[in-house]
Amino acid sequence: MPFDPPKPELCDDSELGYRRVLTPFREGEGLRLDETYRLAQLPLVAPDHPAVIPEMPGRYYRMGRHVGVHSLVMMVDPDALEASGAFGALEAEVRAAPFAAKVAWHMPPLRRHRLHATLCGELPGPPFVGEEARRALAAIGPFDVEVRGLLSGNVNLGRLYLKAYPERRGGRNVLHLVQEALGYRPSDLHVVGLYNLTDDLDAQEAAALRDLIGRWWDVKLARLRIDSLAVLMSRDDLVLDAAIVETVSLIASP
Repeated sequence: MPFDPPKPELCDDSELGYRRVLTPFREGEGLRLDETYRLAQLPLVAPDHPAVIPEMPGRYYRMGRHVGVHSLVMMVDPDALEASGAFGALEAEVRAAPFAAKVAWHMPPLRRHRLHATLCGELPGPPFVGEEARRALAAIGPFDVEVRGLLSGNVNLGRLYLKAYPERRGGRNVLHLVQEALGYRPSDLHVVGLYNLTDDLDAQEAAALRDLIGRWWDVKLARLRIDSLAVLMSRDDLVLDAAIVETVSLIASP
């Protein structure tokens, strides 16, 4: 029989910050879209909503748009995600949930090929990833990531994410090695934006979201092998106009 090598170990919740930032759902209370979301994302998904904040002094958003920003990101293959029976079951539950009518269902198709987790935001440059950093990333090499769901955080309330659990290598989160290669401080949050709400949730709807998050917390949706990263340029936080301006290989040249 052919030898099937063991899969790399993954980081767990004790090494990541997902539980720390989980929305503090309270019994009998709804979920209110927060100021950050109403300024940066609600204008993009429900521009006529009365709670939209068109702009704010000192913040660079104007109806959800801003100057172009370049970031190093880990792209998530939509085909791999959609091939997962678990992901299909999760989406079916969201569509059947009491809050389903308040999900901006027109947005996921627009973002299908832009699903990502940001690793290093607001890159200086060009060049955005210099030769020394590219060599350091190639030395790290390809790595595994498992995508699980679902998360609502304690900031940007209204955005629902999938959670990425990266490979543990040499006792360390491999994404920390990536961030350090570019001179960035390591982060313990690696989230993939998936759904957007179009309105506040009432108490029943918020309880349904809380319960759904709890049921799906540890469920594997897809396991990905990442062999390249991307420099993504966008003028909004939902990357609706995003373009990949560079691809950064994690495979060393021969």
